[in-house]
Amino acid sequence: MKQNGRFMVGLVGVAAVVTYLVWTGVSDTMMYYMTPTELIAKIDQDPTFRDVGVKVSGRLVVNSHESEPGSMVHRFVIHDTDDESVTFPVEYRQPLPDTFTDSPDMLVDVVMEGRFDEAGVFQANSVLTKCGSRYEASPEELRT
Repeated sequence: MKQNGRFMVGLVGVAAVVTYLVWTGVSDTMMYYMTPTELIAKIDQDPTFRDVGVKVSGRLVVNSHESEPGSMVHRFVIHDTDDESVTFPVEYRQPLPDTFTDSPDMLVDVVMEGRFDEAGVFQANSVLTKCGSRYEASPEELRT
């Protein structure tokens, strides 16, 4: 009986450590996606929110991408998927993902992490893109 008690105490200790590690790991990586509308509203409400790193999801404005030849500086504009009137410029200083395509016949959803600077430009630290049209069947394919 005494050995079972020690085993149970050890088991509870291991379970507590594993639970703590999972909880802290999830808490450190968990970040809420904001829409451009939510981000602009939050900054209007509290200008110090510019200092907080956020994750924003929006849609690339067609023909807005510019890059300087010989540099890794990319500038583009995103808009809210629900309200296209809400836009802001983005500056990114890393290579863009292969799925980042500024083409009029493609909708490119962009997820970025970064901060909104004083000039009103979102300084992105990372950019992820998702091109829904590449992975969704066209209406013609769905009919067959």
